[in-house]
Amino acid sequence: MKKISLNTQIILGSLAGILLGLWFAGLGQESNITQGGLYIAGLIGTLFIDLLRMVLIPLVFTSIIVGVANLRAHRQMNRVWQGTLGFFVLTMGLALLLGLTAANWLQPGGGLQLAMFQDSLQNFQATQMSLAEFFAHFLHSLFQNPIAALAQGNVLAVVVFALLLGIALVIGGERYRNILVLMQEFLELILMLVGWIMRLAPFGIMALLLQLVATQDTGLLNTLIKFVGIVMGTTILHGLVVLPLILYLTTGMTPIKFWRGAREALITALATSSSAATLPVTLRCAEQHLHVKRDIAGFVIPLGTTMNMDGTALYEAVAALFIANLVGVELSLMQQLIVFVTAMLAAMGAPGIPSAGMVTMVVVLQAVGLPAEAIAILLPVDRLLDTVRTMVNVEGDMVGSLVVQKWTHRE
Repeated sequence: MKKISLNTQIILGSLAGILLGLWFAGLGQESNITQGGLYIAGLIGTLFIDLLRMVLIPLVFTSIIVGVANLRAHRQMNRVWQGTLGFFVLTMGLALLLGLTAANWLQPGGGLQLAMFQDSLQNFQATQMSLAEFFAHFLHSLFQNPIAALAQGNVLAVVVFALLLGIALVIGGERYRNILVLMQEFLELILMLVGWIMRLAPFGIMALLLQLVATQDTGLLNTLIKFVGIVMGTTILHGLVVLPLILYLTTGMTPIKFWRGAREALITALATSSSAATLPVTLRCAEQHLHVKRDIAGFVIPLGTTMNMDGTALYEAVAALFIANLVGVELSLMQQLIVFVTAMLAAMGAPGIPSAGMVTMVVVLQAVGLPAEAIAILLPVDRLLDTVRTMVNVEGDMVGSLVVQKWTHRE
């Protein structure tokens, strides 16, 4: 195995996981072989994700502090801020536009009856929150006790505290030089741990994909095939065309070169369905394979993990139109504009809310008067769709770091 590169090992592990998952699905859930295989896969997959989450918060904390301190020292902070936020808004806006256009053209849910999903609707309680309440909760989640945020894994609060601490270290100058050096050395140690964890990636990814493939409800997928197809198709189109085109026009990097350097992170995102859990791998790919400077990567990518959600925004917009079609409501142009804005804000604010995905979806539905309970229809297919949208979210973070680096160092 040592003679085979890690990238190749991950690809082989992914293929093995998909094939084993199909085999277990064919045997059926009642088979002893399937139950034993899923139990072992659950242990391995959980171990891999837990290891990634173990280093997540220390990695975010140190990379943001070091990145901000180095950027401020080179007087690049303002340009990086502008480029990063501009890129996030641009790409999420394009993703939302693509999703809404496809949903208006293909009309998912038009041929289905809401009565088909009555059991799901009756057994589901939506955690309802108005847009104003959501915004207040989001602002509250930005500024938390840093010790509690570190202990609870609240990534957004950790990012904000690390940003402020990094700026304070720069303003303090030489007086706090030893603390900055300590953070730099701690970051090096965490990256060493990430390298060790990545040796388990082929087995962890294989186990996670095996579980995903083996446990899907094919009957429900057939019922919702049009909606699933539109979400996956537009999300993949955004990841294969829109983001690579922006990258090529900005930096001149070809899509093939980018995907070759980013594939470890993309496959890990596909398997884990978590941008946060994938963050250690994303930073590793950006710095080591795509040659993004640590200052830029350490700032843009952790921030993007909490705020840059192209796939999530697209999904929530298409889902809103799908549910509107199911209940027989035709959304006006103004209502779709509200969906556009709300989905963007909800996607950016998602990490600050417990059960983030479902709460933010409810916010989008409530903004245009759609029944919040209808998200119960989406729950059975959400896990499958989450794999693709997470992969595009992570791709957007890496593309963003390359674009911001090019724009920052432009003459």
